[in-house]
Amino acid sequence: MDLDLGQVRAFVAVADHLHFGRAAEELSISQQAVSKRVARLEAALGVALLTRGNVEPTEAGRRFLEPAREALRAAEAAAGAVHAAARPLRIDVWGHLYGPSRTVAPVIDARPELDVELGMSRDLPAAAAALLRGDIDAAFGRVHPPLPDGLAHRVVRLEPVDVLVADGHPLAAASGVRPSDLAGRDLWFPAAADRLDFISRFCDEFGARAASGGANLGVEHLLAGLLAEPGRITLFPADARLPGVPGVRAIPLVDPVPLYAWSLMWPRQAPHPMIPALVRGFAEHGRRHRWLEYDPARDWLPGEPGPAD
Repeated sequence: MDLDLGQVRAFVAVADHLHFGRAAEELSISQQAVSKRVARLEAALGVALLTRGNVEPTEAGRRFLEPAREALRAAEAAAGAVHAAARPLRIDVWGHLYGPSRTVAPVIDARPELDVELGMSRDLPAAAAALLRGDIDAAFGRVHPPLPDGLAHRVVRLEPVDVLVADGHPLAAASGVRPSDLAGRDLWFPAAADRLDFISRFCDEFGARAASGGANLGVEHLLAGLLAEPGRITLFPADARLPGVPGVRAIPLVDPVPLYAWSLMWPRQAPHPMIPALVRGFAEHGRRHRWLEYDPARDWLPGEPGPAD
């Protein structure tokens, strides 16, 4: 059957507010119009979706609610896609301490047909929510479960991780450090440990302890913390550029080599027309620079999602 999206929108608004009057305010129509639209939808479906008096969804209404939301999102995405090609591809990155833009930039530079606006999200949940709202078209950072329905992702880079220490640290003279050598040690990070999925998994696997160092104020602040307390250690992507701060050493982690997975994420429904070109750009650049090399006998991945979802 053909659904009237105005009727569906009225039902969803009432189900959200549990009140016809507040739903009418949200939709900027009269309460009588909301009631009529819901009644017509119920007549078309042949079932009551809402109880009257004490307003709440019926059992049938509860089953209908999430598919109704999906139908509205799909309609909005379809309408937006008509004009999407005429506007830039909006990409947000997150994880700014690890420099996500340094991976995105060469891919964009190599494909002049991509008209991109780059922004910043706070973290994975914020980027996912922005994608589902249609505020952005793609996002780049570390993706890990649980991921909301409606989003696709692809791992585009596996980057080795180093350990950073000050010159006075007992590990400073090592040419390489095993992750198991960090067992029982505190790994310092300028963020709440429970928000750092990679670090939490690393610590669980190799017996280290994640220690929060307060607010994330950037790389310089991270290095200043190492120099201020020479007993501190932290992890950092091997290819990320460190500021020219004397007294800090980056030592490769080996046997196994931990890999930090960077992913591109976008909405499944009505993606921006430039998304296929962006995905191809990451694939081509990744092949040239061996971004996806992985040897299970040599490397460690913390339960990463697959290359495509």
